[in-house]
Amino acid sequence: MSPVTGDAFLWISIVKILVVFGGLLGLIAFWTLVERRVCGFIQNRLGPNRVGPQGLFQPVADGLKNFFKEETLPPFSDRFLFVLAPMLAFTPALITFAVVPFASPLETPWGLVHSAIADLPVGFLYILAIGSLGVYGVVLAGWSSNNKYSLLGGLRGSAQLISYEVSMGLSAVAVLVLAGNITLNDIVERQQHSLWFVLPLFVAFVTFLIASFAETNRLPFDLPEAEAELIAGYHTEYSAMKFSMFYIAEYSNMVTASALMVTLFFGGWDIPFTAWDNTPPYTVWKFVATFAAFWAKVLFFMFTYIWVRWTLPRFRFDQLMDLGWKVLLPVALAFVMVVAVAVWALEAAGLTFGLGYALVLTAVNVVLGVLLFKVLDANRVIGGSGARQRDRWREQAKAVRGAA
Repeated sequence: MSPVTGDAFLWISIVKILVVFGGLLGLIAFWTLVERRVCGFIQNRLGPNRVGPQGLFQPVADGLKNFFKEETLPPFSDRFLFVLAPMLAFTPALITFAVVPFASPLETPWGLVHSAIADLPVGFLYILAIGSLGVYGVVLAGWSSNNKYSLLGGLRGSAQLISYEVSMGLSAVAVLVLAGNITLNDIVERQQHSLWFVLPLFVAFVTFLIASFAETNRLPFDLPEAEAELIAGYHTEYSAMKFSMFYIAEYSNMVTASALMVTLFFGGWDIPFTAWDNTPPYTVWKFVATFAAFWAKVLFFMFTYIWVRWTLPRFRFDQLMDLGWKVLLPVALAFVMVVAVAVWALEAAGLTFGLGYALVLTAVNVVLGVLLFKVLDANRVIGGSGARQRDRWREQAKAVRGAA
């Protein structure tokens, strides 16, 4: 079936925009409640449970509160940029999701309708380009507030986003080398006919995952708004809905980063262990099933953001920069070279892309993973201070036994 065209395309696009962005804002509102309840569980307390049954109306109460709170404007601030900054953070965070395919296509009387709002042939480049605009909102919020804490938060945010964007882009280049395309639908289709790319590109996935935490300003990388050092960082002077726009932008970036990880490494809307969803006819039931599969994966990664936030301590800023430039960037760059050589060697050997092709790359990644995380790391990063202390205790115990 050919794609929908003409007036039907226009009206269907309008419906998709309203449904997707409305649903996205609803998910963000609900996820603030989920995070607070999970936080309460981890800290052995209840969390919000007073507004509505089990606190379900707490996001509505928070939204109404922010609508009716006083809008403050600091004296001596740059008023135009102070008002503009939340919009620059909020808008790119929402519209980056426009190219993500979140379900299988749907056959309609007017033609084939793709789930993404805009099925662009350069979808991945669109996400990188639009997603990078969010740094302007952060740095302008810090600078326009005429507050030294805000300025430091803005500078930290810009340095962090620029540093980790390089590593994130390079880790995704490995996906593009293996997929041979930058269209997100084609990347999903490529994984449907072999293995999910998390296995043959495991090192790239780990790099992308770590960089996504820094890109979304989430713990342990929330240095731009570290409350113990900078009050609230770049949005210290903001209140009411202008503050809420930064908050919504953070959660929107979480959704987009999770959706991108699912699309690039976990098969997108592909349902595992079945080929039923990969071929026509694309019925309503197939659309619903793939929609559920996609969002189940996305919600898992969004829960991971919450889990990590309330489990790990915050990095120091020098550690953050060292990890980005001295660890992730060299690893991502070297891995792209390894993948390129491996793909060239497999094609030179006459092996076409498929399950066997992906299994060979998976074996290469197992070797690289052991080399990277066990041999080169040697408990310096992954094991942490606890592993080093355990090693010292073992050495002391050996010394005592030897002296005895």
